[in-house]
Amino acid sequence: MSTSLMTIHLKIWRQKNAEDKGGFHDYTLDNVNEHMSFLEMLDVLNEKLIMEGIDPVEFDYDCREGICGSCNLVINGRAHGPKHKTAACQLHMRNYNDGDTIVIEPPRAAAFPVIKDLVVDRSAFDRIIEAGGYVSVNTGQAPEANLIPVKKKVADEAFDYATCIGCGACVAACPNSSASLFTGAKLAHLNSLPQGQTEREERTLAMVEQMEKEGFGDCSNFAECEAVCPVGISISAIAQMRRDYMKALV
Repeated sequence: MSTSLMTIHLKIWRQKNAEDKGGFHDYTLDNVNEHMSFLEMLDVLNEKLIMEGIDPVEFDYDCREGICGSCNLVINGRAHGPKHKTAACQLHMRNYNDGDTIVIEPPRAAAFPVIKDLVVDRSAFDRIIEAGGYVSVNTGQAPEANLIPVKKKVADEAFDYATCIGCGACVAACPNSSASLFTGAKLAHLNSLPQGQTEREERTLAMVEQMEKEGFGDCSNFAECEAVCPVGISISAIAQMRRDYMKALV
């Protein structure tokens, strides 16, 4: 297999902490292998910086398999980069050309304060889940799963919503920094299933109100969230969340 090597210019956001003003720093990497993943390219940059006595660039990752959602970076103005339904860790350098300049920054949202460089604190998502994103033990003893009939269409829909990896790309892409797609997906997953019906109204009110407390903006139906979601969550989740919320208020 032939390998193409490239020179890549990088403009990367560097910021010591949430209070620091921060700014873009320029770096150049020669001999970037087209088969590298985007994060492997950043690994190479950090090795170079360490050898030069410069602090490496902090960025988040865990699985590097498009599963955990840790790797959310805003690449050339788009969450996770240019490839549709692809997390940043699954993006490869063959999507770029020799001499390209790539701008990398963290997700911008008041509810996602910068920890350092490209790493943000997304614990606001955890608190939304803690507010009601589960089926409580107070709903009774868990029966054998196969005893509860679930229509295939309902099961498929619930599974589609459950694939949300909580990366925060929806927040980064939204002009209002809304978490409606994330919250809507988590609600639609449980509210679609029979096991989630007992706490449906309580769950919806609690999670939506927690989302608002965290400082996320409201949804204006731009649908940018759906466009950048690495697993393709539909904005129908937001519509369902709004319907359930209005019903729960009555």
